Amino acid sequence: MNGFDTIPRDKLPELLRTAPKAELHIHIEGSLEPELIFKLAQRNGVALAYPTVEALRAAYAFTDLQSFLDIYYAGASVLLKEQDFFDMAWAYFERAAADNVVHAELFFDPQTHTARGVDIGTVIRGLHHACQRAQAELGISAALILCFLRHLSEDDALATLDAALPYRQHFVGVGLDSSERGHPPEKFARVFAKARELGLHLVAHAGEEGPPAYIESALDVLKVERIDHGVRCLEDPALVQRLAALRMPLTVCPLSNVKLCVFKDLSQHTLPALLEAGLCATVNSDDPAYFGGYLNQNLLETFAALPQLGAAQAYQVLRNSFEASFVSADQRAHWIAQLDAAFGAAAATPVPR
Repeated sequence: MNGFDTIPRDKLPELLRTAPKAELHIHIEGSLEPELIFKLAQRNGVALAYPTVEALRAAYAFTDLQSFLDIYYAGASVLLKEQDFFDMAWAYFERAAADNVVHAELFFDPQTHTARGVDIGTVIRGLHHACQRAQAELGISAALILCFLRHLSEDDALATLDAALPYRQHFVGVGLDSSERGHPPEKFARVFAKARELGLHLVAHAGEEGPPAYIESALDVLKVERIDHGVRCLEDPALVQRLAALRMPLTVCPLSNVKLCVFKDLSQHTLPALLEAGLCATVNSDDPAYFGGYLNQNLLETFAALPQLGAAQAYQVLRNSFEASFVSADQRAHWIAQLDAAFGAAAATPVPR
């Protein structure tokens, strides 16, 4: 595959932890840990429905996407000021640095906040300042992707895009998230066409709870450059072939898939089949505060649960994360060279007898 299948399996956890990697599917509001929720609630005088941090964390028991979204939006209610958005993103970047994430593309949901009277500039400025500091102090390259909430109308999405345009230099793309069932990608054809005209990158959630047809609509109608999740593509062999031919990236989120009951447990996850089919699958954390782990935790638990995945597949997943990133060719090549060096060193180390 890539020459790294000789690396022994017992070396894999350390290699996964220390190798450079990119994260392409992280909802920054979904990184809001209960401790920070309580801190911000106290700072802003927001009353919470849960008496303690422990009670809030215990409520993180989801049966599907909607039951998660209900508590997700409740948690976001504490975000009111620019400093709140900065603090939330900075907490994520510190964890990302510990996981050796060298590049992160953060989703954010402005409609979650503007619906509560928070100005969109407050949201974007706070997140942007955290991205700047992450680059300066942690060496993490970061970009923002503005996501539209698909359970709301396209007119609302268009108004959100218009309101964000004064801050156009602070985000690189648009995405589509929230409740997938009953909200097909074609519902947002106009706003994605406008974003495309503005030169923004285009991504969309599809094929998580929604059917493979939603993936096709995201490609054909929205003309996206990446599919977020996409795990249900395997139900349509012709679609799999198309995705493989396009090298269309899939930003897969294993712990999220289990937490939201897309798969019963990690041992049933289809990441091996996606890679075997030649798809450009990546691993990401989605909403790590709610789903049980940040990027390295997703990698470690997934590879531990699936013995058919070894160092060759680990290299491919991490390389895919760079190939799918919205960065310059030179920057991509630089990170892939670092990745090659990390795996090459592991392959060169003699196996103890």
